[in-house]
Amino acid sequence: MSSRLEVRGIWKRFDAGEAGVQALEEVSFKVNPGELVMLVGPSGCGKSTLLNLVAGLEKPDRGEILVDGQPIDGPGPDRSLVFQDGALFPWLSVQKNVEFGLRQAKVPTATRRDKAQQMLEKVGLKGFESRAIHELSGGMRQRVALARSLVLEPRVLLMDEAFSALDALTREDLYLELQGLQQEIGTTVLFVTHNVREAVTLGDRVILMSARPGRVQEAFDIDILRPRQIDDADVARTAQTISAAMKRGPQIRYEPIEENRLLLRASRPVGDPR
Repeated sequence: MSSRLEVRGIWKRFDAGEAGVQALEEVSFKVNPGELVMLVGPSGCGKSTLLNLVAGLEKPDRGEILVDGQPIDGPGPDRSLVFQDGALFPWLSVQKNVEFGLRQAKVPTATRRDKAQQMLEKVGLKGFESRAIHELSGGMRQRVALARSLVLEPRVLLMDEAFSALDALTREDLYLELQGLQQEIGTTVLFVTHNVREAVTLGDRVILMSARPGRVQEAFDIDILRPRQIDDADVARTAQTISAAMKRGPQIRYEPIEENRLLLRASRPVGDPR
C-alpha cells in the first residue's frame, strides 16, 4: 500500500554551545502515493536531516510531517529506512536479516519465513537465504537491506544515499532493480542522493534544495520512459539542467514594498509543483 507524504513548513536548527546551524528553513513539498521522489542539493543543505525527520528519528522545531494526513510523532511501521551501509546484522543470515522486522512485529514463524523468501526472490537473492552477510558483495548486501525494508510493506520507503558506496556497475544494476520493484510494488519512495544523474535515472520527480539553510529551490518532473539507464542521452540532458540550477542557486529578485523601499528576496518556490 502506498501513501501520500506531506512536509509542511519544516524548520530545524542544531545548537552547539554558542554556535548553531540552521539546517532547514520553511521546507514544504508533497510526495504522491506511489511516487518516487529524489532529493538533491549541495553538501550540507539538510537532505539527510530532512529524511531523519520524516523517519521520526528527529523532531522539527516548527512545521509538521504527515502520512495520509496523520502527523508523525517518532518512528513507526508505516515508514522504513534504507541506509548507505545497509545496517545489516552480521551475526544473522540473509533470511534472518529480512525476517527481523517481521519477528519484532510478532508475525508467525511460517508467515515471516514465506514473506522473506518471496521478497528475496523479488530482489534477485533466491538461493542465498542461508548465507552469512560477510559472504555477500556490497550490491547483494544492499539488496538484502532493501528486502528487509520492503517486506514490512511500509507506506513510505526512505532511502539515504543507499547506492553511493557501490561501484558503478553494481549501482547501475540496482537502478534497474529499484525501478522494477517500485513499479511492481508501488511503494511511495523518498530518496536522498548527491548524484544528480542518479536522481534523474530513478525519480518521477526531483526536488532540488538550496545551500544551507536548506530550502526547496525548484522541482523537476522527469518525463523519461522507463526503464532508464544512467548514460541515456535524455537522462544526461535533464541532469545537466538540474546541475546548472544547483550551481546558479535561488534566483534573486527585487520587489517594491511599502514606503517605496526595496526588499532583496530569494525566490523559493515551495509546495507541490504539480
